[in-house]
Amino acid sequence: MRLLRLGLVLGVILTSLVAPPRSVAQTSTNDRDLRELQRLEAVWNEAHEQGNAGALEALWADDLEVAVPRMPVMTKNVALNFARTGQMKFLRYATSDLHIRVYGDAAVVTGRLQRIRAMNGKEVSDDWRFTKVYVREEQKWRVVAFHASEAAQPE
Repeated sequence: MRLLRLGLVLGVILTSLVAPPRSVAQTSTNDRDLRELQRLEAVWNEAHEQGNAGALEALWADDLEVAVPRMPVMTKNVALNFARTGQMKFLRYATSDLHIRVYGDAAVVTGRLQRIRAMNGKEVSDDWRFTKVYVREEQKWRVVAFHASEAAQPE
């Protein structure tokens, strides 16, 4: 099952490189999927700001992988355990420039993430570009991969 999901994720990524992107602002063959994915993006952001590990657990697939700057790659269990500790609190967690592309039972969301987090008594700002991969499981969208990297800064 894990190999099948990995193949699906790789297929989505390769397809997204070849297929013309459809943004949120454009009409999709399935507007309901676009609306649901937009809603889930808001749930993701709100859950981070509120420290709601339960909402994140419901949104994440069991084989989730998270890769973000200055952190080791995390599985769902590792990321949930970290979220539940409360060691890091988000003062701001906002996305923009969202592009959502749906490919049957898979979807790719890209955009910009700006967040302010408090950890160990210090506030740190992050400005990232991200890619999130969703897979529809039992009629529900679940995140299987989240990758972020530092956003290019204007010169």
